[in-house]
Amino acid sequence: MQFNSIIGQKVLINKLISGYNDNRVAHTQLFLGNEGTGALPIAIAYAQFLVCPRKTDNDSCGQCASCKKFEKYAHPDLHFYFPTATNQSVKKDPKSSLFLADWRSHLTDSNAYITLNSWYEHMGIGNKQGYIRKDDANEIITKVSLKAYEGSYKIVIIWMVDKMNESASNKLLKTLEEPPNNTILILIGEKYEQLIPTVRSRAQLVKIPRLSNEDISSQLINKGVSESESEDIALLSNGNWNLALEIKENAIETQANFLNFRKWLRLCFQPKNYTELLRFNQEMAKVGREKQKSFLNYGLEVIHNSILQNNNHGKIVKKAGDELDFTQKFAQFINEANQKELYTTFNQAIYHIERNANAGILFSDLSFQIVDLIAKGRSYAISS
Repeated sequence: MQFNSIIGQKVLINKLISGYNDNRVAHTQLFLGNEGTGALPIAIAYAQFLVCPRKTDNDSCGQCASCKKFEKYAHPDLHFYFPTATNQSVKKDPKSSLFLADWRSHLTDSNAYITLNSWYEHMGIGNKQGYIRKDDANEIITKVSLKAYEGSYKIVIIWMVDKMNESASNKLLKTLEEPPNNTILILIGEKYEQLIPTVRSRAQLVKIPRLSNEDISSQLINKGVSESESEDIALLSNGNWNLALEIKENAIETQANFLNFRKWLRLCFQPKNYTELLRFNQEMAKVGREKQKSFLNYGLEVIHNSILQNNNHGKIVKKAGDELDFTQKFAQFINEANQKELYTTFNQAIYHIERNANAGILFSDLSFQIVDLIAKGRSYAISS
């Protein structure tokens, strides 16, 4: 992975390169950044740059044998450690070395822009929590004691170091403070406060800023997203590339939920045509249980965003365009007169959908409840 494949972060990349040119490469560095900012891809590109024998002024060459091995995340002087847990293949004593094939395939599939949840899902560990354990620490100590096989540096990347348990952290303290010559330890974490102070104090802090809306929008346009849609997604993603991809992938379902929910509420707001409302309910009864739950959960999101809007927290409502306009207009009818009942009503509907209730009857009953609750909210808004 080269620097030129990193999304944004040009200032930070130039700072890393300048540090190398000035012979100021700290032996232990902590890359601290929120999910989706690219901390892991930057660390890998930085490692490739340091090891590359034919590097240019601003990047690794991408063509030499060393760079080719980095492309496969399999250079003999590059070592990865990350949270693990037992699964169907590893029944006990999990550690990073037992999951390297899975790790490399996941990095390849996602171009190294991974999340903790996506890694857990890829490992297939269910609801378990992953940790970096003492066995990993022992292996790190052994690895760094050996000479580099090919490059000028041995590089150890410890991803999600905030998931390292206390025994592993204590085991590594001496190595973090005084690693062997030509050894670079790159710790990657998201939650600074979860690292024990003795680990934090032994690493040079490198802060990874959130991505700019322009960087995310530009990358989405390169992936075929329209300019207007990419700007909306960038706004909603809050500097998180992984979230931007998730929004992009869910955009079709979200748009369908929005259009259906807006139509439904308009029918409930002015219930002059019960025939049309009944027709809508029967159509919703045909779409399948998962889509029905998705629609109702979207309704809960609208209620939540309306309450935020009413309490002067509109800036944290992650909506844009028509969705934001709809939320702002609808918010006045979600108030003290009905907001609690609306939450309860939607949650009960989801509960009954999960238990195979007759969807046609359920949506008809729900519609008439919403008619009454919106009327209560409208009366309260007029009288306030």
